[in-house]
Amino acid sequence: TSHHLQTQFVAEHAAILARNSFDPDFSGHVAFLGVTASVESHTADRREFIGRHGDLADPAALRRETLSDHAGLGFDPCAALQFSMALEPGESREVAVVLGAAQSDAAARQTLARFGTAIAVRGAIDANVDAWEDRLGTITVRTPDPQLDVMLNRWTMYQALSSRMWARMGLYQSSGAYGFRDQLQDAMALVYAEPALARAHLLRAAARQFLEGDVQHWWHPHNGRGVRTRISDDLVWLPHAVDHYLRTTGDRSVLDESVPFLSMRPLQPGELEIYDAPEPSDERGTLYEHCLRALRRACTRGSHGLPLIGTGDWNDGFSRVGVDGRGESVWLAWFLIATCRRFAEQADLRGDAAAAEEMRGHADGYTAAVERHAWDGAWYRRAYYDDDTPLGSATSTECQIDAIAQSWSVISGAGSSTRQAQAMASVHEHLVNEEAGLVMLLTPPFDRGSHDPGYIKGYLPGVRENGAQYTHAALWTVQATALMGDGDRAHRLYRMLNPLTHTATAEGVAVYQVEPYVVAADVYTAPGHVGRGGWTWYTGSASWMYRVGLESLLGVTKRGDTLIIVPSVPVAWERFEIDYRFGGSLYAIRVERPAEIREHDADVTIDGVSMADGVIRLVDDGGRHEVVVAGRANARSKS
Repeated sequence: TSHHLQTQFVAEHAAILARNSFDPDFSGHVAFLGVTASVESHTADRREFIGRHGDLADPAALRRETLSDHAGLGFDPCAALQFSMALEPGESREVAVVLGAAQSDAAARQTLARFGTAIAVRGAIDANVDAWEDRLGTITVRTPDPQLDVMLNRWTMYQALSSRMWARMGLYQSSGAYGFRDQLQDAMALVYAEPALARAHLLRAAARQFLEGDVQHWWHPHNGRGVRTRISDDLVWLPHAVDHYLRTTGDRSVLDESVPFLSMRPLQPGELEIYDAPEPSDERGTLYEHCLRALRRACTRGSHGLPLIGTGDWNDGFSRVGVDGRGESVWLAWFLIATCRRFAEQADLRGDAAAAEEMRGHADGYTAAVERHAWDGAWYRRAYYDDDTPLGSATSTECQIDAIAQSWSVISGAGSSTRQAQAMASVHEHLVNEEAGLVMLLTPPFDRGSHDPGYIKGYLPGVRENGAQYTHAALWTVQATALMGDGDRAHRLYRMLNPLTHTATAEGVAVYQVEPYVVAADVYTAPGHVGRGGWTWYTGSASWMYRVGLESLLGVTKRGDTLIIVPSVPVAWERFEIDYRFGGSLYAIRVERPAEIREHDADVTIDGVSMADGVIRLVDDGGRHEVVVAGRANARSKS
C-alpha cells in the first residue's frame, strides 16, 4: 500500500506529516519530521530531492536555491525541509530535528508543539540521559578488569533494554515483535535495575499462552498476530523466568495475578506452524497456573525417556531433528530438570504438595533418562533424530559435540559430578579456540551429511549456529565453568567473548568489523572469516553477558532483601568493589581475597558489625553502608 502514502506540510509546526490510510494496522498513525527553525521551502517528493539518476551522496536538491513545496499523494515520498541562518564569526546556534510517529494526527501535532524549540528538545535529551544514568547506576562494579567494568556498568544492560525489550530490533532484525523465549530471558537480567518492567513482561508473556499450554513463538504487540509452532522450549521459559524473578525480588504476589489464555485452532497432523491472530479465551488463570500448565505441556517423553524436541528447542535451527514427532532433546531434558525442580520449591511455598511431587517426578525421570541414554563416553549427546540416530555423538560425521548439552549438565545441577567434569573438559578441548578468542557452539559444522537437522544446515559452515561462536551459548559455557569453581578459566573465557577484547588493536578491529561496545550474537569460524562479528544489538547474549558477569563471576546472588557474594574469579584478584543501590540506600561493598570466598565461609561486616551468617541484609533507610566481604585464608577447595 506504499502508493497510498499521503504527505502534508504543516507550517505552524515547520513539519511534514505522512500517513497511510490503507494500511490495515496503522491507518490512523502519523509519522512526522520537523525542525526548530523557520522553514523556507520543502518537498515530499524523493525524486525531486535526489534527482534523476542521482543518489543521497550528491542529491540534486543541494544544487537548487529552493524546493518545490510539493506534498500530497502520488509521490515516491520523502520529507525534506529547507531553512537557512546567518551566523556571525564565532557565533553558534542550536537547531533540533524532530523525527517520530504518533497514533493520530492530533497526537503528532501535540508532540511537535511540545518539542517546538531547541531548548525543549535539549531538556528532553537531558532528562533521558538522567533516567539512563539512574537506571544503569543501580549496580556499579570496579574490578581489576576494566573491560569487564565497561560492559557490566553500562553497555550490556543498555543493549538488553534499549534494543531487546523496548525497540525489539536491530540492523539485522527489525520486526518489532516479541519472541516468547527472547524477552523472558532479557527480563531475567532486569530484576536488579527495572524489576517492575520484568514483572510486567512476565504477565505479558503469560497472556500469549494457549489453552492447551503451548505459546506463540513470537507475536506482534499491536495486533497479536504471531506463530503457533511445535518448538519445544518456548513455554518452559515462562516458569523458568518467573522462578528467577520470585527468588531475586521476593515479590510472590505476581503468582496470583490473573491472566487470560489464548484460543486458536490447534496444529493439525503434519502442520508445523500457523501464522494468525488468536482470540482471548473466556478462561483465565493465575500466573502460577499458567506456569504449571506450561510445564505439564512441555514434559513429554520419547523412546529414550527424553523430552520430544519438536521442530526445534533453544536451537531453532534444529527444525527437522524431530519433525516427525519422535526426535528427542538432551538439552531440553537438562532445562526441564532445572525448571521443574525450582518450580517444585515454589509449589511447596504455596502448599501445593501434589504439584511439587509431580514436578520432582518429571525431573527425576529425565535425570535417569539422560544418564542412561545420553552419555556418549566423553560428553553428553545433544539429541536424537526421529530415526533414533544420535546427534552430538563421537560417531556423528557432523556436530559430534554441542556445547549446551554439556554446560547445562552443570547449570541444571543434575549431571553426575564425574561426567560434568569430563563433559566440560571436552568442551574446552574441542570447542574453545583461545588463539582466535572463540567458543564454538558445535563442531564439526553441518555441511554434506546424510541427515537433515533443519535450517541450521542452510548456513555456511562456521556461520551463526552452524559451528560459529554463538555467544548466547558461549556464555553458558562460562557460567558452567564458574559454577565448577574454575575462576581463572571462567574469567579468561569471559574476556574472550567481550567485544572490547576483539577490538583492542587495529588488527582486531579489521578482523571483527562490528561495534566494539555491544555484544554480537555470533562470531564466525568460517575459513577466511575467522573472528568476524555477525549479528549485533538484537541478541539475547547481552542480557546473559550481564548476568554471567555479575552473578557467575562476581558471585552476586540477591534473594529478596538480602545479598550473598560468592565469586568465581582469578586467584590473582586481590579485591573488587560493588556499589549496590537499594531504594534510597547505597551499599558500598568491598570484596577482599575473592578467590578464597566460599558459600557460608566468608567474613562479612556491615558498617563494622560482623554478620555471622555471611548474609548482607538490605535496608532502604536512605543511608550509605560500608560492607566488607573477605575470604578466609586457606579456604577449602570449591571442588
